[in-house]
Amino acid sequence: MARPPALPAATPNPTTVEAIRAALNPQRLAETALALIAVPSPTRSAGPVADRLAEILIADGFAVERPIADWPEAPAVVVRLESGAPGRTLQFDGHLDTVHLPFVPPRLEEGYLYGSGASDMKGGIAAFVEALRVLRETGALKSGGVLLTAHDHHEGPWGDRRQVQALIREGYVGDGVLLPEYLADPLPVAARGMAIFEIRIRREGEPVHEVLRPEGLPDVLTAGVLLARRLQELHAQLGQKSHPVAGQDSVFIGQFQCGEIFNQAAVLCTIKGTRRWVTPNAGAAVQAEFADLLAQVAGETGTSIDFDFEVQGEAYAVDAADPLLAAFQIAHTAVTGGPLPLGRKPFVDDGNTFAALAAITPLSHGPAATGAHTLHEQVALADLVRVAEVYALTALAYCGGG
Repeated sequence: MARPPALPAATPNPTTVEAIRAALNPQRLAETALALIAVPSPTRSAGPVADRLAEILIADGFAVERPIADWPEAPAVVVRLESGAPGRTLQFDGHLDTVHLPFVPPRLEEGYLYGSGASDMKGGIAAFVEALRVLRETGALKSGGVLLTAHDHHEGPWGDRRQVQALIREGYVGDGVLLPEYLADPLPVAARGMAIFEIRIRREGEPVHEVLRPEGLPDVLTAGVLLARRLQELHAQLGQKSHPVAGQDSVFIGQFQCGEIFNQAAVLCTIKGTRRWVTPNAGAAVQAEFADLLAQVAGETGTSIDFDFEVQGEAYAVDAADPLLAAFQIAHTAVTGGPLPLGRKPFVDDGNTFAALAAITPLSHGPAATGAHTLHEQVALADLVRVAEVYALTALAYCGGG
């Protein structure tokens, strides 16, 4: 895909900044967020909330596209705001699905929004929508355009990110992308890749009482302990693979399960955890290394070992001279009085996918929200207004504005 020349970001003039600020409507933003939160949308079931978002945008006068994007149950939502002049396109991308927890209905109380998805990330998507409205109403966008995409299938392990991958394959991609994750400070400019693994260690035969074990029967528990030790040793070795911002490679075991009762020689031992890495596009090599280690343990213990290794995202780092980074810092300074410090992204989000598959710069920045992946999500309306202003001004600095 052809990219526009790497022109520097441009600082919007003070009059334009004031026009953007004046056009932002906190009540309208809150109503949008509440409307989205009100529709339950656990991962793989975000169709109704995608329909609701589309209805809101159509009522605002935007032309809405609904690409299937590999998930007919919940077609994605796409809107474009074009200036009519050549320039960069900034993508606003967010996921509409929420983790599988009991639904908490929305409410606005003493300046805070509550409910399922308030933090992660329906509040942020509402801020995207408000930024888009303001850019259109002020006519401040003088070159390039803004592309808004919203989709299902983000939250693992229920989703596999198929929709964002399909949108990228089908060309719904900007020159840079903002994601409204609940990361307000610092601004993440490097991230590790990550995979979720599940290892299954098996032996032939049936479960048997400990005192009735045949001599030489392979022990899946012992094999599991050996493998866990080897993974710990690998973790120590991986500390040598590091990035000055992203951190270092790691292996983490979060679950170890074996046997049905205390005195049974089991037939299955399961180990689950994560593998993270700092080298971009290293997922395939990391998986091959992982498979070799498991094969060694299987050979030593007389067991059979198979595993799932689901890559959630690849590692990436943002170039210090990237115009999107400059545009964001210009916008943040205009809104708050200063730039954000730079740091690492602690988790994997769809920005990792954009970096790996679309080869564009992702920046994750959203409200200082709390309670993500719990029953107690909350976000200050004032902070949603802040990020909406930052989003709109980033678009002007990146794409071109007065």
